[in-house]
Amino acid sequence: MSTTMDTPSGTMETRISYSPGQLPLFWDRSVVFFANLLALFFGNKEAIKELAAQVGQIETYGGRLCPLINLLFRGPDNLLVLEREPDARLLKYFTDDLGLTIPDCIILPHKQYLQLPERLMDANRCLFGNDSTARIWQQIAEHPADWIDGFVTDAILMATATAFGKQTLVSTEASRLGNNKLLVHRFLQQQGFPVFDTYLAAAQSDIVEAAAELHAQGYRRIVVKSQIGASGIGMVTLDADRPDVHRVLDHWFFEGPCLVQGWLDEQVSGLRRLGSPSMQMFLDETSVNLYDVTEQILSAESVHQGNIAPPPYWQTMQEVQAPLREQSEAVGRWLHQHGYRGTASADFLVVQRDQRLDVILCEVNARVTGATYPAVLARHFCPGGAWLMRNLVFDPPVASEDLLDLLNRAGHLFLAGRSRGVLPINFNPGPCGKIRKGQFLCLGSDQDECLADLNQSAQLLPVAWDYDRD
Repeated sequence: MSTTMDTPSGTMETRISYSPGQLPLFWDRSVVFFANLLALFFGNKEAIKELAAQVGQIETYGGRLCPLINLLFRGPDNLLVLEREPDARLLKYFTDDLGLTIPDCIILPHKQYLQLPERLMDANRCLFGNDSTARIWQQIAEHPADWIDGFVTDAILMATATAFGKQTLVSTEASRLGNNKLLVHRFLQQQGFPVFDTYLAAAQSDIVEAAAELHAQGYRRIVVKSQIGASGIGMVTLDADRPDVHRVLDHWFFEGPCLVQGWLDEQVSGLRRLGSPSMQMFLDETSVNLYDVTEQILSAESVHQGNIAPPPYWQTMQEVQAPLREQSEAVGRWLHQHGYRGTASADFLVVQRDQRLDVILCEVNARVTGATYPAVLARHFCPGGAWLMRNLVFDPPVASEDLLDLLNRAGHLFLAGRSRGVLPINFNPGPCGKIRKGQFLCLGSDQDECLADLNQSAQLLPVAWDYDRD
């Protein structure tokens, strides 16, 4: 289904396009894109440490951008600034077997990214020095692209654009707003949409009081969320009657009060969880494009592990579609009105409470998200089909060449022109250089084909494997 309409947004009109399974026209411009994943927390250094400790080899995650950037930015000269060299064999697969183009890549470790403000105090040193970092910054400054973007637009990215005479797609304020759970919650509440029962806690002691209130309302568990979090960082579920508030870390209050919400699961009387859909969005200068609907694959603690599209219940529970679309359009307009531009995901929870169906928007992630990579690649190669993305971890690690050859020999490796197969998006090497973990996209005409290809491919592996977080 594809529909387009003009909708008022402030003093301007924002065009809303709803075309699940069909990609919009992305940016017709060139970009210098920073894989600044460790900037997700806007200066919250302790949150960065927490993410790095839990995920491991975080600097390798930027490699997922290699097959994506030239699809999102259709200009002739794109530059991708990574924190670590991507896997050369995987890049060859993207170009030779998939027919994709790869942007030019340079390596700038996060430590050197953080040094930019100091270096900009001495522009001569930054642009014309002889050290390797200065030469990298000079490449960026002299690159013909007029635009700079990243996972988020933090103060360093803004300073880079200003110093080098380039523009950012998004201001720091808009980027921060679009990832703030409290601001999204307040907007939804003002619009009269369903929201979670929520209290604010400025300190650990406030969490105890909020938990008692929620327990009295029938909740067995609560969830505490920092205003800005990612990949499970800044979120924890606790028992409502005896909350272990020491699990809520001090740096979670970096942006201000945490949200304390009732946790909706089958322990709540009369409630049944039905799904966790996610709407994929792209916002350009004049429009909000809703281009794919996925089901999130989540851990017991609601940490993202993968996606499947369309959601398994999409046709059998059509009453989900209208409220999901309505809220997605509303929050898309809200993001657009406040200046956000680029890709985003809106994540929902679908529950049945005493025969009433509720579709509740949990959060908005205004950035390239864990669902952006597979959604864009899947819809580029197989519009309207089904897809599944999972993270697989290997023990012991395996060589990338061996992984690709194994998939190819078995006939499971996705190739250009095919309608089915397994497409490795990125490899995360361990300290030994071999692949410890990877993100694998399965394409097919339906979900059964995707699941079959994933399971058959995994069973061929000569090492132990398991599913993992994103």
